Amino acid sequence: MGQVRPRAFDRPVRSVSVCCFGEALVDLLPDRRGRLRDCAHFEVHSGGAPANVAVGLARLGAPVSFVGVVGEDEFGHLLARKLAEAGIDVRLRFSTAAPTGVWFVALDDKGERSFFAPTGSASADKLIDESDFARVPAETRVLHCGSSSHVLPRAGAALRDAVRRARQRGMTVSFDPNARLHLWRDPRELRSLCEDVLPHCDIVKLSQDELEPCLGVRDPARAFELLRGVKLACITLGERGAMARRGTEFAQVPAPEVRVVDTTGAGDGFVAGLLASDPLEGNLEDALRFACAVGSRVCTRLGAVAGLPTRAEATSL
Repeated sequence: MGQVRPRAFDRPVRSVSVCCFGEALVDLLPDRRGRLRDCAHFEVHSGGAPANVAVGLARLGAPVSFVGVVGEDEFGHLLARKLAEAGIDVRLRFSTAAPTGVWFVALDDKGERSFFAPTGSASADKLIDESDFARVPAETRVLHCGSSSHVLPRAGAALRDAVRRARQRGMTVSFDPNARLHLWRDPRELRSLCEDVLPHCDIVKLSQDELEPCLGVRDPARAFELLRGVKLACITLGERGAMARRGTEFAQVPAPEVRVVDTTGAGDGFVAGLLASDPLEGNLEDALRFACAVGSRVCTRLGAVAGLPTRAEATSL
């Protein structure tokens, strides 16, 4: 018999330091499905896409830091504690100019979520600026970022500056827009931001629903064509799994079947799994399978971080 090649996710995580740059928020999750107005009790969870990715990477054993802005308030200090307890190198700036972002999450009967943010675009995470990049650790090899903290002009400039400076320092740049359309005054501003950021990216992850607002197309094949300058482009398909293009390679894998409790943070789990699996050099299909396994595992628990698995838990799916 021939030698069996170990799958990427059966091997130890490479010692690559990732810095997640963007928002850390508080998610308030209801005690029941349905409309928020009908819910009497809510649980406090940490949230914010880049912060969720950081927690996911830490659970998978990868060295990771987080850079962002929170309010100088109880929720801001709660997030700092939770991220540190997860094993993350926390490099937060506390601001008195705005409160920590708070999001209420409503769940339907299928575990799909909708959001209500009373702080809107007035929360502290939107105050991130170009000076915050100075807190990115010198040993960082991968910078991961999104778009939700960057809806205001100053914060948008911070993202554009961060990806340029990261590339100048030889970092791999990972980008997941995690588009929240209701935060944008004009959807064209989101597309403009993506047009400016994408040329500086090595790894891009988009959900199928984000193709049109971010790229102006609906067809995944057309999206891959527009992203041909990116080393690795991934499109997630929800319960149908994910597809990816890396150079001339293409792969598509299904998602593991799980009992869905809450889909919040599934995409963030996917990104964490992807970044932890040597996606630019290792086996592409293996990397996608592991990313889908991590994202699916998130859906089995309430909240964006409770279901983030260890490496052993992810490989058991």
